[in-house]
Amino acid sequence: MPHPWQDTSLPAEDRADELIALMTLEEKLAQLYSVWPNSESEEGEDVAPLQHEVAEAVDLDGLLPHGLGQLTRPFGTAPVDPAEGAAALARTQARIAASNRFGIPALVHEECLTGFTAWRATVFPTPLAWGASFDPALVERAAGQIGGSMRSVGVHQGLSPVLDVVRDARWGRTEESIGEDPYLVATVGTAYVRGLESAGIIATLKHFAGYSASRGARNHAPVSIGPRELAEMILPPFEMALRDGGARSVMHSYNDLDGVPSAANPWLLTELLRERWGFTGTVVADYFGISFLELAHRVADSPARAAALALAAGVDVELPAVRCYGTPLRDAVRAGEVPEELVDRAVRRVLRQKCDLGLLDPDWSPRAPQRIDLDPPAMRAVARQLAEESVVLLANDGDVLPLAPTARVAVVGPLADDPAAMLGCYTFPRHVGIEHPGLPMGVEVPTLLAALRAELPGARISHAEGCAAPGPAPTAPAGSGSAGAAALTAESRLAQAARMAADAEVCVAVLGDRSGLFGRGTSGEGCDAADLELPGDQGALLDTLLATGTPVVLVLLTGRPYALGRWAGLLSAAVQAFFPGEEGGPAVAGVLGGRVGPSGRLPVSVPYAPGGQPWTYLQPPLGLRGEASTVDPTPLFPFGHGLTYTSFAWERPEADAAEVPTDGETTVRLTVRNTGDRPGTEVVQLYLHDPVARTARPVVRLVGYTRVPLGPGESAEVHFTFHADLAAYPADQDGTRIVEPGALELRLASSSADADVRHTVPLTLTGPERRVDHRRRLVCEARVK
Repeated sequence: MPHPWQDTSLPAEDRADELIALMTLEEKLAQLYSVWPNSESEEGEDVAPLQHEVAEAVDLDGLLPHGLGQLTRPFGTAPVDPAEGAAALARTQARIAASNRFGIPALVHEECLTGFTAWRATVFPTPLAWGASFDPALVERAAGQIGGSMRSVGVHQGLSPVLDVVRDARWGRTEESIGEDPYLVATVGTAYVRGLESAGIIATLKHFAGYSASRGARNHAPVSIGPRELAEMILPPFEMALRDGGARSVMHSYNDLDGVPSAANPWLLTELLRERWGFTGTVVADYFGISFLELAHRVADSPARAAALALAAGVDVELPAVRCYGTPLRDAVRAGEVPEELVDRAVRRVLRQKCDLGLLDPDWSPRAPQRIDLDPPAMRAVARQLAEESVVLLANDGDVLPLAPTARVAVVGPLADDPAAMLGCYTFPRHVGIEHPGLPMGVEVPTLLAALRAELPGARISHAEGCAAPGPAPTAPAGSGSAGAAALTAESRLAQAARMAADAEVCVAVLGDRSGLFGRGTSGEGCDAADLELPGDQGALLDTLLATGTPVVLVLLTGRPYALGRWAGLLSAAVQAFFPGEEGGPAVAGVLGGRVGPSGRLPVSVPYAPGGQPWTYLQPPLGLRGEASTVDPTPLFPFGHGLTYTSFAWERPEADAAEVPTDGETTVRLTVRNTGDRPGTEVVQLYLHDPVARTARPVVRLVGYTRVPLGPGESAEVHFTFHADLAAYPADQDGTRIVEPGALELRLASSSADADVRHTVPLTLTGPERRVDHRRRLVCEARVK
């Protein structure tokens, strides 16, 4: 006869309460922390902030009799053969269950930002590329595959997606974000959540909240934004991913908000998240985030005090290892300094989740599959499609793209023949594998040079590096003479590249970033930029190539946008790809050769000049170019921009009604026709302009979009259902949103720039002013007929 807490016919809440009533304080606390196997013995660089400074040795034999809440990254900490890793995890889970008197296994979490962060697992494009695809359905499909691969080896929780809205592209984690627009981030991020959750994996929204709005775009820096900006720019993706995506976990961010660290912010983690939004899942700590209350924020003077602050605020689980929620919290509870009811509150949430996962069922047992393929053809195919859809054709002024199949092409640049150029900082090869010299990458990652040669077998393709790869270089010993040799090498590299470009019909310059962690790259966590100049000597290389007179096609493989105004009007073409993953080489080569029609759109603006940051397109009138300042923030290429190899005509739209109640809706219909001789995909974007409002509003903001694939001569009708809720905005200091009567304008456009508005639809909202909350309509439904 199973115990009541094992009775699967009972609600998870009741089962959790039955179990809590039987547990000692130590057994309860054991469910609130994790163990990170082998992390303390790693000799390589940190893969989490201050990992080796904060991590402490753990007496596993002493902990396990009380149970264990979570296991941290058994696949993502060191290279592990998938089959051997699954078998080892099953053995570990059996040991954990056998060691505690209730037989409760641990919940296992892993990173999955660009696919399952494990050796030999498919590497998908980075999230900035998801945004560039403007294709939530494809992102959901990819996430479902990623979740399925994780679940197959015994993982339960994925620490993704990142829903931080880009506020300043100098931030190193821009590559992990989906874009600068909250609607795009919300819709694409929610699709990723749905895919992950459909596979039975707990999606973890991060970083809650404001992380990307740090001062100076510095990692872990304070955040000073007003309640309206927080409500309008930062919170909507979390609202949508919880309500419409069904995410079951949230990770607090490292930053403080106006002096209050997120990990110790009861307004954020309890009042807003749970009481106002109705969230019932778990809040987990970003790695060492509870300890940082003591060691970084200095709002606590001990691990016990840090634990008390975090637990009271609403942080349920300490990750990645136990430091505060173990003995220090136990002693504080026993001393009467922390109410045990707060412990019970967090344990109840954890046990409910374990019930949902089947980890408390009487028939649970650890199982390891016999055959494991984490990089099957079906996943590579989706990774390829997502990479192809995310490539953005920025400019094509010289009539050189697509490349002629028999052209003489000089492929120049330090990233042209480097597989690392395709990979973001949370891919296994760049996150962990780089610390293991000689380790095979684990998956096939064709370089752009190799892919272009395969794409254009009749072309005569030459290659030169031109300059050193961007990023930190080894420091030469004093007096060794290496600096002079390096200078000569740089000079000869540049001369070789110039000669090769001069002899070619077209030069493809492949430039960009090398991802890394904490200063070990030019993009990635802890790799913030002082400005948006192309890293290293790549700008000088591009100047040299242009001086040859040969048409130059710039290909950027980056984790953020870089300022390109220095070369405005000089390039024959420019292509942007954001760390497109293991299939990125063939995807970009397909666009260059014409097999793939470019359909990506910019999820972030490309600035004209490297300074003048921060800037996104979501500006009120005073945030745009004006006579009151000598600094012009207008981007070279705006949010939503992207060209194709064909042309489209947009016929005049029709709306069901010109007047709509403040609680009503209308449908706007637009016919799009491919007027060119090639198939292509148009991305129709719907922006809202509010001429007069109670507060200074962004001149335009995205409220809808859809992809429209069409063959030559084909047409399709696009329907947008616009609800008045989409015009809501925070009018009060507490972030309360209103829908007010008055004139609006819907703009159908190919980007956020005024010049790209194809049609406008005037609209008047009538009736009383309405107050709305998180239950308002969040999505503008788009259909293509």
